[in-house]
Amino acid sequence: MACTVGIVPHMLAALTGVAAVLHTSALAFQTLKYLGVAYLLFMAWRTLRDRSDLAAERDGAPHSVSDVITSAVLLNLLNPKLTVFFFAFLPQFVNENEPHTFLRMAELSAVFMLVTLVVFALYGVFAAAVRDHVIGRPRVMAWVRRVFATAFAALGLKLAFL
Repeated sequence: MACTVGIVPHMLAALTGVAAVLHTSALAFQTLKYLGVAYLLFMAWRTLRDRSDLAAERDGAPHSVSDVITSAVLLNLLNPKLTVFFFAFLPQFVNENEPHTFLRMAELSAVFMLVTLVVFALYGVFAAAVRDHVIGRPRVMAWVRRVFATAFAALGLKLAFL
């Protein structure tokens, strides 16, 4: 749910016109882009250094609920794909001559958020189903961390050089 909450700032920016500022200001967009790069590289480093096991995480330690929520919100807040989606893609489905463009954008944004929530919930159900049998093993978890850290770093570097 927290990843879905991380969509709200993008939606509000698109609805209030901040999107136009980011669209016309290369500096503002580049700043957001490099914040996303820094966060992806931070996530890669943090993932590689994490040595906790899933059993400890199931018992409520070492990650607090606020840490998980903060991390999830930051993940989507600094996600440049969402910026592009809300500022460039979604407005194409709203007719400028429509009398209620604000409501139409809000409606489309809400649908996107609902779909995102459902998809993330399905990810959670799937992860819980395979947690004990597959990724609960220390060797498998070490490889999962390496793969995720590599993916975060690669995405961050790709974003930095685009």
